[in-house]
Amino acid sequence: MSSTQLIEDPDLRKSLIYLVPKTVRHILHSHGAFVEMSFRPKNLTFYTSGTPPFSGRSSGFEEAQYVVIGIPYDKTSTYRSGAKFGPSAIREASSNIETYSLRTKIDVEDLKIYDAGDLNVVDSVEETLKRIKLSVEDVVNSEKIPILIGGEHTLTYGAVQGIGSNVGLISFDAHADMRNEYMGLHISHATFMRRIAEGRGQKSILEVGIRALCKEEVEYANETGVTMITTQRLRELGPERAAELVRAGANKFERTYITIDIDVLDPAFAPAVGSPEGDGICPNMLITILNSICDRRTAGIDLVEVAPQYDTGATAAQAARILFEALCAVQNSKVR
Repeated sequence: MSSTQLIEDPDLRKSLIYLVPKTVRHILHSHGAFVEMSFRPKNLTFYTSGTPPFSGRSSGFEEAQYVVIGIPYDKTSTYRSGAKFGPSAIREASSNIETYSLRTKIDVEDLKIYDAGDLNVVDSVEETLKRIKLSVEDVVNSEKIPILIGGEHTLTYGAVQGIGSNVGLISFDAHADMRNEYMGLHISHATFMRRIAEGRGQKSILEVGIRALCKEEVEYANETGVTMITTQRLRELGPERAAELVRAGANKFERTYITIDIDVLDPAFAPAVGSPEGDGICPNMLITILNSICDRRTAGIDLVEVAPQYDTGATAAQAARILFEALCAVQNSKVR
């Protein structure tokens, strides 16, 4: 059997699900058939398990430009848990919304996207972050762009460790996530950005959409020079001028990793999140900004903190659309 031959016999497909070891062959659901993949990097193979694919289809790993990895993890969530169900909800939404981007005139169906499935997470946050790092390294070393779907925001810490050097981090989030410690944890959804700043340098971070901080975080940002663009500032400028401001900040980086906490949106647009905060931005503002910064420099993207049990699917649908538009913007920059 070739690496991309479709297994059409339904009984054979059913048998293969149970008989073929997942660490040897990755069997992936794609348009009602299973595709046997002959090659995947070792960490990506060992640490992930197959799922129905993002956008409803998946190319082969070797030909893919983008590699999706779900991170069903929310161990350090402290208000409303449930982000571990985010990857499956976003994948479901992505298979049921339209794929054409009017902004870029690109269809997601034409992109070469490989869905590696979900990371095999464990209770330990340190071990889970290590697995994220190794899996992202596999993707980057294969000259592809990792697209991570969370899961809680702590996953960005592992992703950034695996993405390589000379990469600036652009974060869209209601929260700064720069506490030194939270509820006894040194690494959590409320502290990971400070750990990144300490490891990569405060000047390597641009935080956008901030509107919820504690006094400690304000003092840390002021003392260290972390750049924060608040929700209020974005709203004063309007979408187009706000996009120009964020792009100017992004232009300071040779390459960029973009992390999107869905709670950057107002709860009116995205209610199913772990830590909702009012007075947020609208989807048009977010997508307009993303459209201006997702380009050839984009080294990776993640979208996190969808906790789907808190609504009837609206937040997952927003997340899928945001990822579609971000991917189309990156692709558009390559074909200009």
